[in-house]
Amino acid sequence: MPDYGHDLRFGSFITPQSRRPDAAVTLTRLSEQAGLDLVTFQDHPYQPAHLDTWTLLSWAAARTERIHLSGNVLNLPLRPPAVLAKSVASLDLLSGGRIELGLGAGGFWDAIEAMGGRRLTPGQGVDALSEAIDVIRGVWDAGERAQLRIEGTYYSVRGAKRGPAPAHEVPIWLGAYKPRMLRLVGAKADGWLPTLGYVTPEDVSGGNKIIDEAAVEAGRDPREVRRLLNLMGGDFGAAGGGLLKGPPATWVEQLLPLALQDGVSTFLIASDDPRAIQTFAQEVAPGLREALAAERASTATVTGPARPARALALRSPGIDYDALPASLSAIAVEPGDRDYSRVRSTYVWRGAPGLVVRAATPGQVADALDFARRQDVPLAVRSGGHGISGRATNDGGIVIDVGAMNGVEVIDRARRLVRVGAGARWGEVAQALEPHGLAISSGDYGDVGVGGLATAGGQGFLGRSYGLTIDHVVGAEVVLADGRVVRADAEHHPDLFWALRGAGGNMGVVTSFDIEAAEVGEVVFAVLVYDASDTAALLEGFGRLVEDSPRALTAFMSLFPSGPGEPILAQNLIVWAGDDTDAAVAAIEPFLGLGPVLQQQAQLAPYAAIVAPHHNQHHGQSGTRTRSALVGHLDGATSALVAGLFDRGAGMVQVRSVGGAVNDTPAEATAYAHRTQNFSLTGVFHSSRDDQAARAWERLGAEAIYLSFESHGDESLLAKAFPPPTLRRLRRVKAAYDPCNVFRHNFPITPDPAG
Repeated sequence: MPDYGHDLRFGSFITPQSRRPDAAVTLTRLSEQAGLDLVTFQDHPYQPAHLDTWTLLSWAAARTERIHLSGNVLNLPLRPPAVLAKSVASLDLLSGGRIELGLGAGGFWDAIEAMGGRRLTPGQGVDALSEAIDVIRGVWDAGERAQLRIEGTYYSVRGAKRGPAPAHEVPIWLGAYKPRMLRLVGAKADGWLPTLGYVTPEDVSGGNKIIDEAAVEAGRDPREVRRLLNLMGGDFGAAGGGLLKGPPATWVEQLLPLALQDGVSTFLIASDDPRAIQTFAQEVAPGLREALAAERASTATVTGPARPARALALRSPGIDYDALPASLSAIAVEPGDRDYSRVRSTYVWRGAPGLVVRAATPGQVADALDFARRQDVPLAVRSGGHGISGRATNDGGIVIDVGAMNGVEVIDRARRLVRVGAGARWGEVAQALEPHGLAISSGDYGDVGVGGLATAGGQGFLGRSYGLTIDHVVGAEVVLADGRVVRADAEHHPDLFWALRGAGGNMGVVTSFDIEAAEVGEVVFAVLVYDASDTAALLEGFGRLVEDSPRALTAFMSLFPSGPGEPILAQNLIVWAGDDTDAAVAAIEPFLGLGPVLQQQAQLAPYAAIVAPHHNQHHGQSGTRTRSALVGHLDGATSALVAGLFDRGAGMVQVRSVGGAVNDTPAEATAYAHRTQNFSLTGVFHSSRDDQAARAWERLGAEAIYLSFESHGDESLLAKAFPPPTLRRLRRVKAAYDPCNVFRHNFPITPDPAG
């Protein structure tokens, strides 16, 4: 196969000499400044004249910002693969995704054995390398929950914990020359890395043939294997007459056939001469790129990475992947991709989408929407993915993930005005605002995403003093269903602005919010744990105390069985919005009398400390469903009914206080119109008991729900999510901004110009 269509990359191959330990790092930084893509170092751990390559890689990563780094190639017999995998992943995470992995089977066996390594025959070395690749990739597969077990002849792991995963998909390149090693490259590796001098251009062609045949035999596309080449023995000062002997134009002329006819796409100059490295970066690299681009244009060469055959088989039949625009190709994740396990599911729901687009700009969101509208599959939008309604993923459809748009900026301190990206987590927002003495009421867990909560309502720890999150949103940037990017506020698209605050998921994709924060420094945070055996009495007393408390106090209480046949426990989280500890203690002390207290603690702490981000991976919690209700009071009848839910399969019930400032906002001011209730109830049930739970939940007689906590999206619940006047107005706004009902996979508000 000729040109494999890979993008051209250029790098340096530097000697890690120990006599001048600073020289290798100086040349690394020079390579970065000159514009090269990659720096590599040979690895001979038994060579006293060389620095340890892995230590050098770590030091060089810390001294650079952009350039990628790799061993060329790392000596596997002296670097155990499981530990090497963790080392690579760790340095990749620390460097921002700049580490590649070049591996060799070993060759200088006397020296390797002298250092404590195991002597192997060439054939054994190939087998050991094959096993090592499996171990390394198994360790990196942090999305797989099962422990890693590989029983090999040379390398075995027996129940190792996986992870961490690297920051990017680290390729494994093999230094290989003999047929058996070349076949391993084709079967398992991501790249072939020989050295010119040990191979001739003719050898490159022959090696490619073996690699390609092995790749096809393994069910792979040969284009999955990048071809790299170390350029040794070149000289820009020579008058010509030999390979890579002469001016840069000669190098371009001689390297072009290697790129066109042999598919070499990464060229590494083996030199410790600063002038040679600069000339290679600034004259050879652009010249060869230009020449190759011209040749490719004339032959219509297919470029870009190849999809592995195993991944192609996992594609959703309803998505035209070949039509994906170029602007999305680098940010799209498909089944079979390394990152798929990280993005497929949400906190509650285990999903299997056919495509996840991790958009970083409103323009990319618009392109993703345009693409999604032309596919016959469900569409979901995700900010943090923590929402318990589970609507941020799907099966077989498309997910637009805005997590990359996560900026937090105080744009006007005097007005307490903050611009927050929809993909930020509320814990990150709290940390960014703490130095300014500001906070935004934002749920009760730091991993919750901004976009979902700030369009649905926003019941938070500062709710009774501050109100809902949406009550302080003063503007938003929105990508509409037709791809337009608009600002919605009181003066621009006011009808859309109204709808976004309570039903935003049905109207567009919000990419950023302008929010008025509250002046909040430290708060008093109390945690009280009760024996809730007398559940109804505890609930009724809790409700009475909350309603009688000053507005500075907001309390969330969670009740759950402590175990089969064991009493119900209750955890009461109380936030006093201020640092007046005397007033806080006076307000909190009455809650100690609700029942037998098993644990109590209180502290003065920054608001950011109680909603710290955890950055947990979401794998879904299959089998759970949630029910929601908004109620005015926890009277005796309501408390008794809630207590009875545990006899009907409830795994947890949460009671959030939502009165006070929440009810100061007029019902018609936002699409969240429930402004008379004091409590928000959430029940968590196993799906196997869903019907029983539904009947028990209906006995509460609640006329209102909070849609973010309701995993049942059927249309019958719309009247409880939105009162009739609100729903009619929403249908009219929907008809104006999403007449084709693109955003129909949240709560199903159908467009109707007449309401």
